[in-house]
Amino acid sequence: MHDIRWIRENPEAFDKALARRGAAALSASLIALDEKRRAAILASEQTLARRNAASKEIGDAKKNKDVARADALMAEVGELKTKLPELEAAAKKFEDDLKTELAQIPNLPLDEVPDGADEHGNVEHHHYGAPRTYAFKPKEHVELGEALKFMDFEAATKMSGSRFVVLKKGLARLERAIGQFMLDLHTNEHGYTEVNPPLLVRDDAMFGTAQLPKFRDDQFAVSSLEGILERKRTTHIDIPGQMRGEAPSPSTTKEEVVLERSLHWLIPTAEVPLTNLVRESILDEKELPMRLTALTPCFRAEAGAAGRDTRGMIRQHQFTKVELVSIITPEESRNEHERMLSCAEEVLKKLDLHYRVMTLCTGDMGFASQKTYDIEVWMPGQGEGGMYREISSCSVCGDFQARRMDARSRGPDGKPRFVHTLNGSGTAVGRALIAVMETYQQDDGSIAVPDVLQPYMGGLKVIAKEEK
Repeated sequence: MHDIRWIRENPEAFDKALARRGAAALSASLIALDEKRRAAILASEQTLARRNAASKEIGDAKKNKDVARADALMAEVGELKTKLPELEAAAKKFEDDLKTELAQIPNLPLDEVPDGADEHGNVEHHHYGAPRTYAFKPKEHVELGEALKFMDFEAATKMSGSRFVVLKKGLARLERAIGQFMLDLHTNEHGYTEVNPPLLVRDDAMFGTAQLPKFRDDQFAVSSLEGILERKRTTHIDIPGQMRGEAPSPSTTKEEVVLERSLHWLIPTAEVPLTNLVRESILDEKELPMRLTALTPCFRAEAGAAGRDTRGMIRQHQFTKVELVSIITPEESRNEHERMLSCAEEVLKKLDLHYRVMTLCTGDMGFASQKTYDIEVWMPGQGEGGMYREISSCSVCGDFQARRMDARSRGPDGKPRFVHTLNGSGTAVGRALIAVMETYQQDDGSIAVPDVLQPYMGGLKVIAKEEK
C-alpha cells in the first residue's frame, strides 16, 4: 500500500516509478480522489464542531431566557444531526474508494532494479559451480521417479485432479529429509526462529501480504460453517441437512436462525502467516530484526499458468516450501536482503547444486516487491540438455506490506513508524527434490543421496528400485 501523502508531495517521481513497471500515470487521479476525501472529512468535522457548539449555545440561551434563540439553535442542531451521518458516509466512501485504488497499485522498484518488460530483462548477478557432466543422457525426474515406482501421478490425479503427485518410500523420505535439513540449517546456523503457523488464513491476512485482491484467482478458498446465531428459540434445526444443501426443516424459518459462513484461504506460501504475526502491532525496535522460518505445505490454483509446466512436479497445486521472513528497520532492510539471499544460497551450496542468481527486472518482479533476487537451480534432465529453474525468490518489500497490515515499530525517539518486511524461499522443497534427483542420478536410474542428507535418511546412500 502506498502513502497518499508521499504521492501528493512527489507525483512525478511516483508516476515515473510506475512507468518503469509498465503502469500508467496515476498520481493525478489519486490526488483528485484524495481531495474529495479530505473535503468530505473537513465538511464532516466542521458540521460536528458546529453541532457541539450550537448544543452549548442552547444552554446559554435558556439561561438568558432567550426562547426564540434557543428554539432556532435546537432546530439547527436537529438539521445538523440529520446531515452529519450523510457527511460521514460520504467521507467513508471516499476513504474506501481511495484504499481500493491504492490496493491495486504495485510496489515501486528501487533505483538499481534493471528495467525490462518480462523475464528476458532479468540480469545475472552471479552463479555458483558448473553443470555436471554425465557418461549417459540425464533423465527427467518424472522418468526417474516412475521407474523407481516411488512417484505416482496417476493415483494423485484420480484422487485430486491434475498437478498433484503421490511420493512413496525413498522419494517421500528424501523430500522430508530435504525440508528438515533446510529447517535445521536456518534455525541452527542462520538465526531464524522456527514457527508452525496455521495453513488457513482470513482475508485480512491475505490482503496484508498483497495476495488479495489482485491475485484472488490464484488462491484456493475454503468455506466453512463457523457459527449459528439464533434470533428466536426453535424446536428443531437440521444443520447437517442444510450443510448437505437440503432445505431447512418446516419448523425452522429464515427469521429464526442465521447460518454464518466463514471464508478462509489455504496459504500460497508461509510468507502470509509469518509476516502477519506482526500485523496491527507496534514493536520495540530492540526486538528487531525478527527472523522467522516455517516448513509448510503451500497451495496455489495456478490460474495464471494454464498450460505451463503440466508435466511432473515443477508447478503443482500443493507443494512444500521452507519460507524465510524478516521484520526489520528501514535502515537495515537492504542489508537484510543480501543476508537472506546468502542464507537461501547456502542450502544449494551444501547440496552441491549448480545455480545462478538473477536480479529480476521491473517487468518480472512480484506485486509487493521493491527488488527481487531469483535463485535458479540447474536441472540437467529438463528440456534438451538441461535448464535453469527458479527454486527461490528473495524480495525486499519496504513498508508496502507493513502499511497494509499496520505493522509498526517504536525507536529510541518513541515515535512509531512502519517496519520493513522481506520474504524468501529457503527453499522450495519439491523443486529441490527434483534438482537432487536429476543432478544425483546414476546410470542405472538410482539416486545417490547427497552427503548432507544422509543423516536424515538413516544413513541411506542410494535410493534404488526395490528388488521383487
